[in-house]
Amino acid sequence: MRDLPPVTTPNKRPMKLNTLVTLMVYSVTGCILVVIFALYFAQITKATRDGVRDTALAVARTLADSPAVIHGLSLPPQSNIIQPVALAVMQRNNLLFAVVTDMQGIRYSHPDSTLLGKAFIGDDLRPALKDKENVAINHGVLDEALRVFTPVYNAQRQQIGVVAVGISLQKVEQQIARNRWDAIWLVLFSALLGALGAWGLVRMLKRVLFGLEPYQISALLEQRQAMLHSLREGVIAVDRQGHVTMVNHAARQILNISGDALHDAPLLANLREVLRSGQPRQDQKLNCHGQLLLCNTLPVWSDNQLMGAITTFRDKTEISQLMQRMDGMANYLDALRTHSHEFMNKLHVILGLLNMKHYDQLERYVLLTANSWQNDIGAIQRTVKSPVVAGFLLGKINRARELGYSLTLAAESDVPDNPDEKQVTGLITILGNLIENALDAMAAQPEGEINLLLHYQNGWLSVEVSDDGPGIDPQDLSAIFNKGFSTKGENRGVGLFLARQQTESLGGEIAVESEPGVFTQFFVQIPWECERKIA
Repeated sequence: MRDLPPVTTPNKRPMKLNTLVTLMVYSVTGCILVVIFALYFAQITKATRDGVRDTALAVARTLADSPAVIHGLSLPPQSNIIQPVALAVMQRNNLLFAVVTDMQGIRYSHPDSTLLGKAFIGDDLRPALKDKENVAINHGVLDEALRVFTPVYNAQRQQIGVVAVGISLQKVEQQIARNRWDAIWLVLFSALLGALGAWGLVRMLKRVLFGLEPYQISALLEQRQAMLHSLREGVIAVDRQGHVTMVNHAARQILNISGDALHDAPLLANLREVLRSGQPRQDQKLNCHGQLLLCNTLPVWSDNQLMGAITTFRDKTEISQLMQRMDGMANYLDALRTHSHEFMNKLHVILGLLNMKHYDQLERYVLLTANSWQNDIGAIQRTVKSPVVAGFLLGKINRARELGYSLTLAAESDVPDNPDEKQVTGLITILGNLIENALDAMAAQPEGEINLLLHYQNGWLSVEVSDDGPGIDPQDLSAIFNKGFSTKGENRGVGLFLARQQTESLGGEIAVESEPGVFTQFFVQIPWECERKIA
């Protein structure tokens, strides 16, 4: 199966499985990772800024509670009490600035000592002067910074100033960038795992699919479906649990099933038995809802494991019909060959009588030959217009003659031609089994006669087959059409069963009358869709 040529369209080559799976896995993984990275980065940025803000607030509050700051605000800005403390806090915490102002916004500390005693720049100081902590991003004398403001209180809990702490935004972004790389490395690691997963998935799929590409699998599936539905044999498959996985169209027609009706079919029990034993069953005859089927059931193995079972079957009646038809044609050919030889022999006799000029004997011989033809072939050709049925009857007449019995077709018989092959084949099956049954019944007597009447009227063909054999015991009359019933030994009792089955399948009726030691007569009536009626 690996060497199958790829099924492609003329203008576009289908994508290979490894490419398709890789692209799909990469696309899904990439989209997920991008979303994760975006969410993670947003969380990191927010967490970093919140952390920097909380750190700045903690430093500012600590500085605002410092006794040196509280005492220094009661003195002039040039007292130089707050400046050393603020510079130490700024250097210790890597701040951009740490500024302390009084209630008028005059600086008591600043990284640039020349600005001491001057007013603080920025409107973001005003909320803090009104006893409110404030966080803002602004650009002052030094650089753009994250600025935190907190009030300073004296011992009487009166606001006496403000502490402002600033952290450079550039440092904030550097910290965010460091955290961003953590997210990038996480995404790259996840992408590597996704690539390894895609590679492993492709290898597993290729192994499971026997190396076939998707377009090859779809082509094989379409071919399999077309093949299964084109088969005249019924096909049913089950899995290892015995559940039906496939039923083709022919199986549904033969069994006349639909939906879940198959779960009660005897075929299913046969499949489960093969699953249990693991042994195939060849040419098995199975009676399924009144139909005689010829089945072949096989277990399905894969890597030495039983995966299920499959059965193929045909209606044995249909096979018997085909055999009867072939037998009829063969008998027809044998009859023609026999009559051809007889005709050549008769010509030689006629030629000899002509050469000897025995005209009286020649006339008697020709009349005798003509009467024999009239009674044999001529009668059949006049009354039976179906070539297949006529050939079949000729073969049966010769067979009866070879066995020492006579088979006579009634002169009033009337069989028009019929285009319905099913009805013709059914008639041959019925006649064949009834005639053979009569020949078997007379096998123990030195001579016997079988009379046959075929008569068409109003769309129905009536068939009467009678013999002067030993007859049938009255207590057996109700059972002779049962499959397997026979008074002649084992492995018999199929002919009359097939005759009744075929009659009923055509929508007809069959009956029998018999008087032991005198006669047996079968009556059959079936539909007959003739093309024309014999005049």
